[in-house]
Amino acid sequence: MDAPATITNPFLRDWTTPFEVPPFNAIAVEHYAPAIDQAMEIHLAEVGAIADNTDPVTFENTIDALELAGDLLRKVASVFYNLAGSDTNDALQALERDLAPKMARHSQAVSLHEGLFRRIDALWSVRDTLDLTPEQARVLDLTRKGFVRSGALLEGEERERIKAIGQRLAVLATQFSQNVLADEQVEALHLTDEADLAGLSPSLVATAAEAARDRGKDGWVITLSRSLIEPFLIQSTRRDLREAAFKQWTSRGERGGKTDNRAIAQETLALRQERAKLLGYETYAAYKLEDEMAKEPAAVRKLLEDVWTPARAIALADQAVLEELAASEGANIQLEAWDWRHYSEKQRQSQFAISDDEVKPYFTLDAMIEAAFATANRLFGLTFAPREDIPTYHPDVRAFEVKQANGDHVAVFMGDYYGRMSKRSGAWMSAFRGQQKLGGTIRPVIVNVMNFAKPPAGEKALLTLDDVRTLFHEFGHALHGMLSDVTYPSVAGTSVARDFVELPSQLYEHWLMVPDVLRDHARHAQTGEPIPDDLIERLTAASKYDQGFATVEYVASAMVDLDMHDGTTDGTSDLLAAEAETLDRIGMPRAITMRHRSPHFQHIFSGGSYAAGYYSYLWSEVMDADAFAAFTEAGSPFDESVADRLKTHIYSAGGATDPADLYTAFRGRMPTVDALLEKRGLDQPA
Repeated sequence: MDAPATITNPFLRDWTTPFEVPPFNAIAVEHYAPAIDQAMEIHLAEVGAIADNTDPVTFENTIDALELAGDLLRKVASVFYNLAGSDTNDALQALERDLAPKMARHSQAVSLHEGLFRRIDALWSVRDTLDLTPEQARVLDLTRKGFVRSGALLEGEERERIKAIGQRLAVLATQFSQNVLADEQVEALHLTDEADLAGLSPSLVATAAEAARDRGKDGWVITLSRSLIEPFLIQSTRRDLREAAFKQWTSRGERGGKTDNRAIAQETLALRQERAKLLGYETYAAYKLEDEMAKEPAAVRKLLEDVWTPARAIALADQAVLEELAASEGANIQLEAWDWRHYSEKQRQSQFAISDDEVKPYFTLDAMIEAAFATANRLFGLTFAPREDIPTYHPDVRAFEVKQANGDHVAVFMGDYYGRMSKRSGAWMSAFRGQQKLGGTIRPVIVNVMNFAKPPAGEKALLTLDDVRTLFHEFGHALHGMLSDVTYPSVAGTSVARDFVELPSQLYEHWLMVPDVLRDHARHAQTGEPIPDDLIERLTAASKYDQGFATVEYVASAMVDLDMHDGTTDGTSDLLAAEAETLDRIGMPRAITMRHRSPHFQHIFSGGSYAAGYYSYLWSEVMDADAFAAFTEAGSPFDESVADRLKTHIYSAGGATDPADLYTAFRGRMPTVDALLEKRGLDQPA
């Protein structure tokens, strides 16, 4: 006789693992669906009990109860969706497709529950008489607003239509993401002739050979991971191969066949606009930005244009310099996008005497992880102890217990650093469990996921400076999740306005280039010698190099995103034509492409988190440039009083307070764009 499901399914019993981390080795694909079905049933029963409560409406029996409801569903979904992105397979992807409309229907059953909304609305109408804490008042306001923005005030056909739109958008987002992953599993290049390796460093050749072995192939493979393809585009002296690799990289999602994302993106845009209209907004951008710091599309457009104009001018001037450099080497070419990184690196080496071959040996992965940890220790008193007894979902994942200076437990942190075919591209932070105090003191389980090239066995992983910035960036997000200290789960950690969420991550990048951090942790992989002071000086001097290019490729993507969502362009019938229309209007330099072409722009089409919101990295950078200046003004990058304010008002505060108020509490005022322009070197004439 088979054992009862409640015994055999690990999601339906208590976890006895350290810190109740998911018992990954006990979880199989077949456990997810029945656990989710049962979790949904329990959640709806909990919601029904709140709605049917005949006692007078109170904050405790309505908002507190709602915040605590759905705990089992959060538990199962957090594991499933984390693994669907970081260690997927065919079975998980099939289940993800099946779950997309099902999860959307369930979410709508809660957010469009008429009885539940009546209680929330009744509570909100007398909010000024309730003697709520500031956090409770914000949670009530955000809860009601979330229900209204989901369609709670709609009736009849409009209500049914918004349900259908939500379910369809969930399906499309899943298809878009899976199509990109499928296209990324096709290597950029498979090289079999040593002549094809011209210009490549020994470390890149070794990494490409390892990638080939992983795929059961001879020779060398250049994958579509940024940590592999970007070094190839920089180093390779074979222009034909650079072109082939670049076109493979930038054509993800538009290669025809079943993984082509153009129709999916077009339908997504149309449905988003229809939903916005149903909810009373002129455009989807107006709907989306209402709850962000920017508030309206005009504010976003002004920021992007203020940065675009100087960045474009500098990029065009740099393009002319690179074409002259190519001509001086006998290459009579018109600079193309697959040439920029190659000649830009040569110019950088000439101008600052810096090369990746010189720099990368000082940036080993293990040392840079320790650098991120040590910085958090000096700023916030945190310690990170490896824990071999904490379960992980893949052998490459590392687990750490995070403690306060007094020894109190803060969080579990996991680092998943190497790229693999089962992982989507990019880098991100996520949580297997969030922080809260409403249902007892619950501390988070946070994960950083990246895609660094895995070195051959027995060798150290060497990172580029951009790789290390990514590591520090994502660790800044992780700290935002780990240091969270609020009561309500809905406003914990990174549950903040989209154009505020990048502040803690982008700000943390600044400590990478603090000389003391580099001297302590950037040590040569072979000799153990600390990074020389003159190299630190050259890296610092070069920090603003090629920022015209970096800013243009990013802002162009943000402009395309905004234009498609505020009605400036119509991507609903021809996605690439709309993209081209924006690029033509803003005068996109010929030799630079968008950082994310629309057919693989996962930020805006693999779900709606960054839709009409890709600008938020830049919005947050305005704040992070100004925020780090607080340490400079105090005379030390580790000034204790500034670090205390930073922890209290930024890293620990979650979304329990309006983000503008949080920033003002930390800095004493709101920032201007000037600090960002100076940071990127865009305040100088081209």
